[in-house]
Amino acid sequence: MNNPLLDTAGLPLFDQIAPDHVAPALDVLLAEADAALTRVTAADFPASWTGIAQVLDVATERLGRAWGAVSHLNSVADTPELRAAYNAALPRVTEFWTRLGSNEELYAKYKAIDPASLNAEQRQAHSNALRGFVLGGAELRGVAKARYAAIQERQAEVSQKFSENTLDATDSWTLDVDPAELAGVPQDVIDTACALAEKNGQANKARLTLKMPCYLPVMQFADSSALREQLYRAYTTRASDQAEGDAKKYDNTGLMGEILALRQEEAKLLGYDNFAQVSIVPKMAESPEKVIAFLRDLAAKAKPFAEKDLAELRAFAQTELGQSGELKAWDIPYLSEKLKEARYQFSEQEVKSYFTAPKVLAGLFKIIETLFEVSIRKDTAPVWHPAVEFYRIERDDQLIGQFYLDPPARAGKRGGAWMDDVIGRWLRPDTGTLQTPVAHLVCNFAEGVGDKPPLLTHDDVITLFHEFGHGLHHMLTQVNERDVSGISGVEWDAVELPSQFMENFCWEWSVLQHMTEHVDTGEPLPRALFDKMLAAKNFQSGLQTLRQIEFALFDMRLHAEHDPALDFMPLLHEVRAEVAVLQPPSFNRMAHTFGHIFSGGYAAGYYSYKWAEVLSADAYAAFEESASTAGQPSIETGRRYRKEILEAGGSRPALESFKAFRGREPSLDALLRHQGMA
Repeated sequence: MNNPLLDTAGLPLFDQIAPDHVAPALDVLLAEADAALTRVTAADFPASWTGIAQVLDVATERLGRAWGAVSHLNSVADTPELRAAYNAALPRVTEFWTRLGSNEELYAKYKAIDPASLNAEQRQAHSNALRGFVLGGAELRGVAKARYAAIQERQAEVSQKFSENTLDATDSWTLDVDPAELAGVPQDVIDTACALAEKNGQANKARLTLKMPCYLPVMQFADSSALREQLYRAYTTRASDQAEGDAKKYDNTGLMGEILALRQEEAKLLGYDNFAQVSIVPKMAESPEKVIAFLRDLAAKAKPFAEKDLAELRAFAQTELGQSGELKAWDIPYLSEKLKEARYQFSEQEVKSYFTAPKVLAGLFKIIETLFEVSIRKDTAPVWHPAVEFYRIERDDQLIGQFYLDPPARAGKRGGAWMDDVIGRWLRPDTGTLQTPVAHLVCNFAEGVGDKPPLLTHDDVITLFHEFGHGLHHMLTQVNERDVSGISGVEWDAVELPSQFMENFCWEWSVLQHMTEHVDTGEPLPRALFDKMLAAKNFQSGLQTLRQIEFALFDMRLHAEHDPALDFMPLLHEVRAEVAVLQPPSFNRMAHTFGHIFSGGYAAGYYSYKWAEVLSADAYAAFEESASTAGQPSIETGRRYRKEILEAGGSRPALESFKAFRGREPSLDALLRHQGMA
């Protein structure tokens, strides 16, 4: 009873959870869930939505909460001991969820429930559940069913190993250099690198890493092309056969082939031609072919702009910097930054000085509070690291949501940024009480140096707003049925709508005025500098759009057409030849750390970012149309957006929610206009 993972009465006890708690907790929770499953599938148990929820959903939610806490710690506070405990438990947890999702007796109970006896939220959740049983193998029999279960267990193991290799390959690479070699790099980045070197016993050195707060500014600003090449090669060969020396032990090639083969086999067992077809079933898009046509149409629109971007970069390199011949991949971020500075007369470093993390957060909270009529208050809760903060969201003094915020990059924390749910909103069938939602919001920003606050790039600010968009979708929901509240039940290719929607506010003067403060002078961002940023907003948007399309098209074709027994690199080269205007060097192995599709749930779904961007740009256009003359977003439009999109969650199809807000189907026009490609 002293096991913190068994205490699910409130918030997770992150400060008490230890690796040796994992197995004993799962012994109890899996036994409880198994007993609940046995009870509801008994012949005399009524086929009742509420009855099943009171027994089974209560038990599985308790299991899900505990395993969610362990999985979260595995992502943000990895240690050898926790990794071992997680990996030992993973097959047991996977086996249970697979067995639950393919249980014939439970499927029969759900099929026997009369939809007319359910409310609208329950009907949507019921419909999703029936579809989930089919995709979960509930209609398979005998050998096929056993093989399906084995595939799920092995996929979980291999995907986890893929993630571990990516993290270990990133964390294991360091390069100690003389600080003089970092000419051109922002001083705060140099100071952080020097502090890291000193911490590791290397006085008078700067330690470079492949973590984004170090890697990206070196690529953008370091004057030394040789140094940039060294980092680029290390970064783009991580976890691949092209890695140097001992780092080859993290090669993901074999794991990727196995993952693709397992997915293909799963699709065949379920009666589909390929995994892309399986992936599309619960999404907005109707077929892989429709997605591919969408991506190619967008690529055709973006390519002339990308070719113009590249021509300008080449001309600048030759005329201003005296560089002739083909541009090297490791020179492009540097040249792009130089061109932007020359054209728009400002630097990213100049902008960064105004975005101190505390002020940005205060500005973000202000727009959320104003637009969605809530208040955000700092609170206390058990956390896994001193840098983590905890907040509550209230409306009319009533708690409606809570969230953890974990901003800084560090060793043992996987890269990128993400939102995850901790607790879902649910009118609990066991107690009749309303459970408020809780979210994780995780980023990988640079830490402050000395007594100065952390500084964020404008891209960091956009990332923060993006993840908060996901968080708001989860926390502001007014749906009481857990399986369709917040982000639950939302089609995967629509789930990025609220996140990408929030990014737009990072370009509004009325918003930025409240979220900037120069790190040294305390002065707000000057309007003249903002105007330069705005002028540069769509700088190289053609190249950036094609890069995302390249990833999305590779992902979809990989799961729709590729033979897993063959090397996938020729397919990647083929996709690049079709849509890209820049070809990376032959050693580039981007796919080997493409966690979104090999370990992050976006398999045959990476197109969702571009698909949802159409929705989010069109949704934001409603705010542009209704803004006041001072540029202030309309509270009334915010209220309507909150009601029809955020509060509705997954309780109805995403297209219905969009049309309820916008009054029509989505149009591509706003996206092209926002990205300067109209």
